[in-house]
Amino acid sequence: MSADADKERRRWRNLLGMPARPRPVVGATPADVVHRENKWSLLRYRARPEGLAHATPVLLVPSLINRHYVLDLQPGKSIAEVLVARGHDVFIIDWGTPGPEDRFVDFDTVADRSIGRALRVAAQHSRRGKVHLLGYCLGGTLTVVHAAVRPERVASLTTLAAPVAFTDDGLLATWTRLPQFDVGALVDALGNVPWQIMQSAFQMLRPTLPLSKAAHVIDRAWDDEFLDGFFALETWGNDNVSFPGEAYRQYIEGLYRADGLVRETFALSGHPVRMGNIACPLLAVTFAHDTIVPEASAAPLLERVSSVDKERLHLPGGHVGAVVSRKALATLWPKISAWWAARDAD
Repeated sequence: MSADADKERRRWRNLLGMPARPRPVVGATPADVVHRENKWSLLRYRARPEGLAHATPVLLVPSLINRHYVLDLQPGKSIAEVLVARGHDVFIIDWGTPGPEDRFVDFDTVADRSIGRALRVAAQHSRRGKVHLLGYCLGGTLTVVHAAVRPERVASLTTLAAPVAFTDDGLLATWTRLPQFDVGALVDALGNVPWQIMQSAFQMLRPTLPLSKAAHVIDRAWDDEFLDGFFALETWGNDNVSFPGEAYRQYIEGLYRADGLVRETFALSGHPVRMGNIACPLLAVTFAHDTIVPEASAAPLLERVSSVDKERLHLPGGHVGAVVSRKALATLWPKISAWWAARDAD
């Protein structure tokens, strides 16, 4: 059988057998829950058998509305797995699933108390009492807000496609500024904001994406490794959680509409949030084809902080693919690991 004929055979085998295809294994890197509060928990990945190679732990903060396992997608394609293999002591926040009783959870609870608690737990395993803090997407915004007010336990800050300026012309920013979008009425009526509403907003960015995905799957259906990765990412992309109502109200009104970080009108637990107060080493990662967090939204952090040691890493790719692809695991994450290692003073 020729190579082309074999490829075509595998394509049709996989397409016809797709309904019975086993669910992808996600979030499989061994980890233990070391702290739990309300719905969120703090996980610590188990170190490699030969022990840790770095003195300063790492805390990963994912977006509030997405499952944490995007950073531990599947064996062989896991950021957590890569960092553990390189000898880091890795912690991650799993935000859990808010219930109706969490509608009054606000930005202070999330960005101050929850992240603060996670840092304190992780810092107990650091000889200098500090932690390398990384935030992805909205998780990056949360870490910026926290580090600007509570810098004590932050050894360094890494932001990954994290919005800090909200006056760009992207579709999400334009949508949230429409007078017809009554965020108060939405929160008052629904409590927590359903994930379906937010996912629909993201789908507005690329309305032809489902069709594009279907065509791509048909074209690559012969490739089992591709299909495993595709369905793992689809599992994560359709496993979202609702946004606590009061935190969402503050997010839209205080950040998107008021551009509160740039204009310095946003506050955390009564303290003004000024990016200029961030003086720790900073690495800001932005992506050239990111339609969810455009470069214009993420890059201004570099100009605002007072850090002397600061660096921007601007890469091709989109908001998710550039973070979880095999190329990212071979290039982006080793670079971030090396950046932390160079700042791993006892």
